[in-house]
Order: sequence, then structure tokens, then C-alpha cells
Amino acid sequence: MDGQLGLNAENSLVPRMLEGFLELGSPNSLMDESGTSSRTPLKVSAVKAGGMMSLAIDDLGGLWMWGNCPQQNSSSEGAFSLFSSSAPIPVWDFHGHTVVKVACGNEHVVALVSAGETYTGSDLICYSWGNNNHGQLGLGDNESRLRPEVVEAFNVESPWAVYEVACGAFHTALLAHKKISADALESVCWTFGFGDNGQLGHGTTRSSLSPEPVGLPDNVFLISVDCGLFHTSVVSSDGDVWSWGMEKGLGLCPDASFTGTDAGDAISPLLIDCDRLYGPKFPEPVQVACGAAHTILVADAGYKLWSWGRGWSGVLGNGKMVDCYAPTIVLWPPLEKDFKEATVDNVGGDRKSVGKNSEQIIEMEKRLSVAMEEMKLLRSKLSTMEQYASILHGSIFGKPFEEQDIPVSLQNSGTFDIAREWENMLESSDRGKLVRLEMFYRKMLAGVKDKLMKKRIQEIVKECISSSTSRN
Repeated sequence: MDGQLGLNAENSLVPRMLEGFLELGSPNSLMDESGTSSRTPLKVSAVKAGGMMSLAIDDLGGLWMWGNCPQQNSSSEGAFSLFSSSAPIPVWDFHGHTVVKVACGNEHVVALVSAGETYTGSDLICYSWGNNNHGQLGLGDNESRLRPEVVEAFNVESPWAVYEVACGAFHTALLAHKKISADALESVCWTFGFGDNGQLGHGTTRSSLSPEPVGLPDNVFLISVDCGLFHTSVVSSDGDVWSWGMEKGLGLCPDASFTGTDAGDAISPLLIDCDRLYGPKFPEPVQVACGAAHTILVADAGYKLWSWGRGWSGVLGNGKMVDCYAPTIVLWPPLEKDFKEATVDNVGGDRKSVGKNSEQIIEMEKRLSVAMEEMKLLRSKLSTMEQYASILHGSIFGKPFEEQDIPVSLQNSGTFDIAREWENMLESSDRGKLVRLEMFYRKMLAGVKDKLMKKRIQEIVKECISSSTSRN
């Protein structure tokens, strides 16, 4: 609608080539003696998408943007506005420098740019521009900017070397470490902008006009950061993940939320545990990524994904369409090509043996297909059962059902003594939990009595009507 797909304001249900890039040269292309561009063929090396705009960095370090882009209003001098363009627009302000990282929110952009002409692995300068109504540009005020401006906390003279950037709808997060120690393992997450839901992680819900550090443990090295609409997540090289912001850092938005004592936004970082199989830390983490209201972590050296948060439309990839309050493994289907090649190697080695063992391969593929169908059916049944259990658990205990809520006896033996488990649960409950259980029991009992009374009244009315009819 605003040109952020680069398709002349058209929507598209399938991937399409951005033809606007085909005839373009990089804004960092060299000029010849006549002052014209040498037309170096353009190759895109990175892309980013925000609420209403899209960005791309080409292989020469030039930056392009399309969609709703910051633009000076011609009818009002200096006034800030957004200009819709479906064609890529070059950001000439960085000509002669290398744009290394870029991120964008709904209406603002933050870029990490080399201090010199080429990027040498350090000395990145942070620039920001666009809408600044919540201080998301980190420039110390809430005035919007039409062109990139240096964030002074991370200029060329700053002791902090910034190396990662992410944007939420109206807030920004940066990762930086001290320049004076090249081998330092310690790094800091800095945030600024809109803070009403705790997405800045500063322990308050106030917004911030300038970068402020997030209170994370000392001696950790953060390798990745990302922002959802109203939450932020980081991961360390050791496999620790922290989140903060809306609905306990899950970013669930008000329409899907916790209840009871666990309700509320996380205004400070919360440590996210992995699972029982891998332990509290995520093995060999690579990158964290946030959707509008969910989070994905790439770990195990890139071989596994964990997801949590809002599960609408199956975005978590765990075979369910419900919200998930703890990390779960993303389910991957087997790769047919890799499966065939592995089978061929196991039964004979070279390709000549494929003919001999083709029947074995076909039979194994049939079994695999049947197994996958059975898994789909089981996942569907499991999802329905979990939804039912969550409704009951939430009604009784006022919090979502989680794996740790499964009784120990059922986990270990597969049998369940409901009387014993009920007694154990009552014994271990604090006063608040017991009061809630009593309230739930009273409401349920009152509801049952009310229904019984209504049923009895209906029966009496029917009997009276029947008796009156027979007499007449």
C-alpha cells in the first residue's frame, strides 16, 4: 500500500523481483572524470523491513530505502513527513562511507556506518533519522530529523564501539563494548525511545531521549539483539537469553495475556530458560529475532530453532496455533534430497547402486510419508488437548498451563493418582493459591446449584403444563 514491497503500491502473494534495482548503480559507485557514475552492477548484501518501509545495503556499502520514507514537506519548510515511494531511493548522506548495519521501526531508521571509506572491523558511527516523537532517535530530544544525524553517545570519539542495532515500533536497541579493550568479553545493551511497556529494560515505564544501559549481568558478551513491536530480546555467547517489555517480555499484546499474579509487563530483563533436554542455557547460540509479538532463537550452531510468544497463524512453527510461554523447538520436516542421498550412501555408496536399491528407497519413503501423516494427526490432537488443559488450568490457577505443571508422578511413571496429587498440591500451596482455589470451588458449586435449580424449575413447569393439558 505504501510501496514497501517495491511493486508500485501493489500487493503480492508470492515473491517477486524488485525490478527497480536492475538498472541502478550503487550510490557508492566511483565517478569518472566527467562526473558520471561508472555503473557498477548492483548487488544487495543485506535487507531490513520496518512497519512501513524497507531498506537494503548493497555490496559497496550503499544504503537504499523505499516505502514510507522520511521526506521534507515541500508545502511547509522543514516540516517532517513521510514520502511514499515504490522505487528504491539512495541515501546519499553516506556516500564515500560503508553502511554496515541498518534497522528501522515504524517511522525511524538507525544505521551503523564506517568512520572511514572502508569498514575495517571497528570504529562504526551510529546515525539516526525519521520520526522522533518518543526519542527513538537517541538524540536527546523528541524533534524529528529528515536526514541522518550522529548519535553522540556512539560517535567516532566515543569509548563505546557499537556493533549491533535493532528497532521496535518506537524504540531502539544497540550493542556496544569498550574500545579500549580489544579482547574484552563484556558488552552492554543500550536502549532509548518509547518505554511505556518496559521495552527499554530500565526498570521503569518511562521513555528515554538518549541511550541508557540495560541492567544485565556483568562479564557477558552479547552477540545478538532484536526488537518486536513492544519487547526486546538479547542473547549472549554463553547461551543466556534475556527478554523484557510487553507481557513479561513475550510481546503478546493486550489481547493475549497472562492472568493472576504473573500478569504485567517486564520492565527489567527476564532470563529465558531453554528446556529440560538442553538445560537452562541454549547450546551454541547464533542469533535472536523478534516478530511483532513472538521471538525466534537460532542456536545449536544453526541446526535448531526455538520459538515462543504469540502463536496465531502457526508462526511459532511448533505444530500449534496457540500462544507459547516458554521456548519450544521448531519442527522441521525431513529434507527429501538429503534423505535420498543419505540412503544411497548407506546402501552402496556410488550412484550405480541406486538401481539395485531403488525398491528399498521407495519403501523407506513410503514409510516416512505415513509416519509424517501420523505425526501431523498427533500434533493436531495434542494441540487440541493442550488448549483444553490450558483453559481448565487457567480457570483454576489463574495462569497459563506450562510443562512444569505436569505432576511428577505422571512424568516419571505414566500413571496418575489424582487423590494423592491433589493432596500434594494442597500441601505445597501458599495461602494466596488456596484462597483462589476456594473462590473457584465456590463459584463452580454456585454455578452447578444454579443450573440444577433452573433444570428443576423447567421440569416442574413441564409437569404443570402436561397436567393442565390432560385435565382439559
